[in-house]
Amino acid sequence: MLKKKNLLIYAHYYIPDTASTGQILRELAEGMLDKFDITVICVVPSYLGTIEDKYKTQKYYEEEINGVKVLRIRVPEFSKTNKKSRVKNIVSYFFGAMGATFKVGKMDYIFSISQPPILGGLLGVWGKWVKHAKYIYNIQDFNPEQVLAVGYTKSKLVTDAMMWFDKFSCKRSDLIITVGRDLVETVENRFKGKKVPKTVMINNWIDENEIYPLNERNERVVAFKKKYGLDGKFVIMYSGNIGLYYDLENLMKVVERIKPGTKTADGREVVFAFVGAGSVLDKLVLYVKERHMDNVAFIPYQDKADLIYSLNAGDVHWCVNAKGIKGVSCPSNVYLKHSVAA
Repeated sequence: MLKKKNLLIYAHYYIPDTASTGQILRELAEGMLDKFDITVICVVPSYLGTIEDKYKTQKYYEEEINGVKVLRIRVPEFSKTNKKSRVKNIVSYFFGAMGATFKVGKMDYIFSISQPPILGGLLGVWGKWVKHAKYIYNIQDFNPEQVLAVGYTKSKLVTDAMMWFDKFSCKRSDLIITVGRDLVETVENRFKGKKVPKTVMINNWIDENEIYPLNERNERVVAFKKKYGLDGKFVIMYSGNIGLYYDLENLMKVVERIKPGTKTADGREVVFAFVGAGSVLDKLVLYVKERHMDNVAFIPYQDKADLIYSLNAGDVHWCVNAKGIKGVSCPSNVYLKHSVAA
């Protein structure tokens, strides 16, 4: 029997955090345990900004989850609407992960994702150097292209520096994995067709044994609708990160045109449900409150075990991106919606 290779994954977020990348990396890691001994370096559970007291006393926490060794880094709490606190949180993860690299043993492969922006790629380069390993860079979102698309910063100095560092990470990788065809083209365009790093496309996925269509009369689906006032309604749903890159503020202006009390041909009232959290949630809540949009409901993130019921509560699902995001990002919730609609 061949000895397993050692694989180190820099994940930023990992289960039980609800970040889509954390869920995908969990399934990836657990699915490769027959070939690799896998260690994940990530933050303590903190995707929504708060941290349980049990994760506030040590610098590092070691766990094992379903056969995967997990080394967690303590980071400060943050607010998704406060740039300074987010930066402090992300930088703490970056330097903590650099230090944590010395706490794990010999590694044959390093796998890092493009989260947090720029720093995720640099962590992979760091791991490659420290462990003398092969480096696989999984780009879920391109930056600074994403930052430029939504106008998050107007500083050319900052965006030029971001581009230099991320191209540096690409050049130092042994393989780049992107999650869509357009994203492969973005890699090629970055290097203008010259000395393009080896790149392949592997789509994100959903476990269709966990997410699949249910009968609308399923008691758990009905219970979810009743809990959030959706029972008997025609539900148009957005489920996922309520963040910067999905043009949700403009989407809300479209929703505003559908007045409360509007009904479908079969007599059901049309309502809009936004399930999740993120940096623009407070803006959307305020917008709805000020305009008395009583046909809009905001619902917190659901546990993964309950996701099948919340998704099946929607009659129609939004899958949206901001203008300029094509070739830069591919929203992971498209895989969830395709599975439910199949």
